[in-house]
Amino acid sequence: MQPVLVTGAAGFIGFHVAQRLLTQGGAVVALDNLNSYYDPELKKARLAELAAYPNFHFQQRDVADRAAIAELFAAYRFESVIHLAAQAGVRHSPVDPHAYADANIIGFLNILEGCRHTECKHLIYASSSSVYGANTRMPLRTSDNTDHPLSLYGATKKANELMAHAYASLFGLHACIGVARSEHKLRHDQTCLG
Repeated sequence: MQPVLVTGAAGFIGFHVAQRLLTQGGAVVALDNLNSYYDPELKKARLAELAAYPNFHFQQRDVADRAAIAELFAAYRFESVIHLAAQAGVRHSPVDPHAYADANIIGFLNILEGCRHTECKHLIYASSSSVYGANTRMPLRTSDNTDHPLSLYGATKKANELMAHAYASLFGLHACIGVARSEHKLRHDQTCLG
């Protein structure tokens, strides 16, 4: 059985995605660096719950580590990747901008390169409503302008969308980008490329 790679698997969304795949009989390779932006003990508790499934395998690696990610893709040759790992937090992005560039831009590039070189068939990746920046029209639409993000976090997530589009055009990578809207903007949008 070919496992699905779920990055950010110790986070809230990643945990539930991995759990759903496992309860449906799938196999999951979970990737997380267990950083301290959110409580590492909570992340470890989630991973311990997932470890009860026989088709679950955990890899503690950082998506920004180019060699480690290339090695992981070479070992498993994933057909499907669900990329949820990111440095989160709009307000924290001016405090530690390099963490956002490393995780959200370099890390995403490493995932794209892994998909490209192992001929991954499906990449699903999470964007953010932060890409919409100064837009005021509600509800937001995927066709709305995203050229003016108001945070570094939003800018990195917009960069991810552009990078995925380039890889879809250049290499035929099939990528679906999902945006879960928050608060009163609740809505899920998905755009598929390639």
